Amino acid sequence: MSSRFDVSNETERAAGITAARAALESQRCIVLPTDTVYGIGADAFSAQGVAMLLAAKGRSRTMPPPVLISQVATMDGLASDIPESARALAEAFWPGALTLILHAQPSLTWDLGETKGTVALRVPNDQMALELLGQTGPLAVSSANRTGHRAALSSDQAQEQLGESVDVYLDDGPRGQSSEALPSTIIDATQTPPRVVRQGAIPLQVLREVVPELLGPGESVPSRDT
Repeated sequence: MSSRFDVSNETERAAGITAARAALESQRCIVLPTDTVYGIGADAFSAQGVAMLLAAKGRSRTMPPPVLISQVATMDGLASDIPESARALAEAFWPGALTLILHAQPSLTWDLGETKGTVALRVPNDQMALELLGQTGPLAVSSANRTGHRAALSSDQAQEQLGESVDVYLDDGPRGQSSEALPSTIIDATQTPPRVVRQGAIPLQVLREVVPELLGPGESVPSRDT
């Protein structure tokens, strides 16, 4: 049976984090709040946990989950050949609603699905999520909903969709300012110049203030006259 904790309550917060850590260590899934929507999470280094996450969402291995981390410095331990543009974006927008696709460190023993040697990283701007990540380490996290359904803006909505496939639900109140909360903006930083592959909470024009050469979805590299 799933457990649920009101982590906005100081007493339940500690118990909820302890239960979430135990579930993750047992290669099970949890639901946690983030700064965008509620997410379903598993230990990023547990192949079984990630497989259970994908199964709970009804998603195949061809759609690997991103990885949430607690601080910018962790990026170097999980990614390699990080371009300066990606570092600039991380410094400017982390914690925040920005996901960076980078080359994964080849030495890491994890299985997030068919990633083609990449990893999508993000530092969420949510105190509860950061507190949990500080104790658990990197978590594979995807929106807490069945694939094709609306992302959960509350733990109630997450539980309605995911039910007993999740061991622990951490309830920290509603997320999102409307019925259509924006997900994180995703940038593929494995290519030059980097490209936005999903528009989300951070607009393209704001990102270009940091990386002017950033391409939008569907845009091509401008040709140069010779």
